[in-house]
Amino acid sequence: MQDEIARLASLKNLRLLDTLPSENFDRITRLAANIFGLPIAAVSLTDMNRQWFKSKVGVEHNEIPREKAPCAEVAETCRPFVIRDFQSDSCFADSTLGAAGIRFYAGAPLVTVDGFGLGALCVLGTEPRDVTDEEMATLCDLAAMVMDQVELTHALGRIEPISGLPNRFQLLNDLSDMALNHPREEWIISLLNLAQTEQFERLSRVLGPSYFDTVIQKVAKLLRDHVGDDRVPYHIGPTQFAFFAPAGIAVDAYVDLLAGKLREIELDGDLQMSMTPSIGIVAFQPASLSPEDVLRSLQSAVQDASESCNKIGLFSPAMDLRHRRNFRILQDFKGALTATDQLSLVFQPRMDLRTGEIGSAEALLRWDHPVLGPISPVEFIPVIEASSFARQLTDWVVDEALSNLASWGAHGLHFKLSINLSAANLDEQDFFERIMSKLSTHMVRPDQIELELTETVMMKETEGAFGLLDKLKSAGFQLAIDDFGTGYSSIAYLQKLPADVVKIDRSFVSEMENGNRERTLVRSMIDLAHSLAYRVVAEGVETVEAVNLLRAMGCDELQGYWLSRPIRGDDLFNWLVERDQPAALLSA
Repeated sequence: MQDEIARLASLKNLRLLDTLPSENFDRITRLAANIFGLPIAAVSLTDMNRQWFKSKVGVEHNEIPREKAPCAEVAETCRPFVIRDFQSDSCFADSTLGAAGIRFYAGAPLVTVDGFGLGALCVLGTEPRDVTDEEMATLCDLAAMVMDQVELTHALGRIEPISGLPNRFQLLNDLSDMALNHPREEWIISLLNLAQTEQFERLSRVLGPSYFDTVIQKVAKLLRDHVGDDRVPYHIGPTQFAFFAPAGIAVDAYVDLLAGKLREIELDGDLQMSMTPSIGIVAFQPASLSPEDVLRSLQSAVQDASESCNKIGLFSPAMDLRHRRNFRILQDFKGALTATDQLSLVFQPRMDLRTGEIGSAEALLRWDHPVLGPISPVEFIPVIEASSFARQLTDWVVDEALSNLASWGAHGLHFKLSINLSAANLDEQDFFERIMSKLSTHMVRPDQIELELTETVMMKETEGAFGLLDKLKSAGFQLAIDDFGTGYSSIAYLQKLPADVVKIDRSFVSEMENGNRERTLVRSMIDLAHSLAYRVVAEGVETVEAVNLLRAMGCDELQGYWLSRPIRGDDLFNWLVERDQPAALLSA
């Protein structure tokens, strides 16, 4: 009895029972059937009360009772076993196989390195048959190959040692097998992500790796209980676990079930520390989605989940297209930086509301992608600024803007340009030196440049950020707070910022004509900015009514389609000449 308990424990530990068919095992089973010239072959595992087939040829069912099954005899004795004719065998004549018309059986044992018999590689026929020593030797060799595959799967790169669960490679392998055996079935797979990368790294530094070992083991047990004996979860990343839903459950019902599971994880005292678990869900047919795309879709869904309120995300093809497009944008931007026909600057003029003079413009980046066509800066700039290309993006824009300023100056146009910076620029220790070097190269003065940052970026409460802003201000640059009113500003911060200009966001300007409350809000923003000695620019001005309102409110400058759409550098010069600008701006 003790040996049988240990044998069953060894079988369970290998996690082969009730798993999907595998082509790695099926190849050996087909080979055995072909060598013997028989219609039936199987890799049969001896469970407590059944024989379960990991692989099979010529068999429709997945298991038979263990009682009077010859493979059980092979597992118990760990020796080859042959039945020449079931009908003349007193022990097996009335067995399940004998009753089904099987007349011949030959089985070779599947034995672990610890000496436990798991079952048999067997071949069966419907006619009595003799077997030669050479055939049995071959069957034993094939059984050894089955065990090699079992050990390879379990020991070499397919099982995560901490959790004891199959890893990403095994999941990919199982997904491939599903495509062969269940191509049109509907499956639901989920990905549990315990913590974001930065959380994982921070907790690892503070608590050490042993803390996470305990957490991983606890979650592995929780997921084993969740999927039951018929399924197995997968440990596919440091803090990520994939698992299949029970057969027949609807997606909506499973989402509700997972919401409860997520609450269970969140309320567990050992799992609460600074973790924000999330679950991504993908419903798919194996024939229509490759294993790699299943995993990619899971990662997309769990990323969306981490940004949602309930931390559960159902894979959306539309969202996936956006993520894939963002990846394409990021991938292709490097080439755009060196191409001569993709990136360009356009310029949107600004007008002084008191004098009507146009002495400056904002430089705006455009990207004409060779395949995707024109890409809106609203789409691509946030993607690039969050990447390692943020520095190169700013360098390209600054160089191109200064080149245009230098060219206009050579033609007698004394002009000022406003250039947008990103949050990443404030963290670059050499930013000041780089921009001063570029000014020197193009022979442009700092007072010809206004640097725009959003109020949220400008208020980064770091000594380095404020130090850089003060340094730029002292060098002669003007600083502008862009998209004013859309961030998290406070009067205390506005008092400390070394800025010169406040640019009221277009969303407030466009609402002015809708009612008195909207006009009062814009007027209050202008009065507040003036009280703190800022010059005020209104963005997104599109109507003469808005112009008159802003002039009456004391706004200093405006920018928008009412004055001009963004235009190319050469066209800007001609546009200014056609408007007959004051002589102070143009000299022959």
